[in-house]
Amino acid sequence: MTEEVNFIIDSTKEGMDAAIKHLEKSLLNIRAGKASPSMLGNIFVDYYGSQTPLAQVANVNTPDGRTIAIQPWEKNMLQEIEKAIMMANIGFNPMNNGDLIIINVPPLTEERRKELVKQAKTEAEEAKISVRAARQDANKEIKKLEESDDVKKNAEVDVQELTDAYIKKVEDVLAVKEKEIMTV
Repeated sequence: MTEEVNFIIDSTKEGMDAAIKHLEKSLLNIRAGKASPSMLGNIFVDYYGSQTPLAQVANVNTPDGRTIAIQPWEKNMLQEIEKAIMMANIGFNPMNNGDLIIINVPPLTEERRKELVKQAKTEAEEAKISVRAARQDANKEIKKLEESDDVKKNAEVDVQELTDAYIKKVEDVLAVKEKEIMTV
């Protein structure tokens, strides 16, 4: 294979890797039954006039599988953090005890679990679309090359094998998340 073909395949692989990373990051925000600091990853707090990620104004941890504890670096941030969690509308009811904010993570209902699986499948489908788009871009680049038809054909076969492998990775990541969500 020529350098140009290798370059196209390498950049296609990078694009597909990015789709997998994005999927994994998106799935972190879909909560399974267990409490996790990442559940609050999208919460921004008004910190002296600027929107700041919660993790930058407080220590967020999980003392057990059903509780999230948030201890702000500054006590005067308690109300702001509480307000930000309520405004995020993620189904949590924060309790402020004067020192920290405690969130009891309710167990998921069967119906809610099914909704979350559906959401995870949507994220996985978007990742597959990204992988296929990377394949399509690679095939366009291969067609533009001034190479023999055999070289082009082999390159397209390599890109298709890469695509199949990444689609399988997406399905594997989804299967793990589905199992996590459906485990009571």
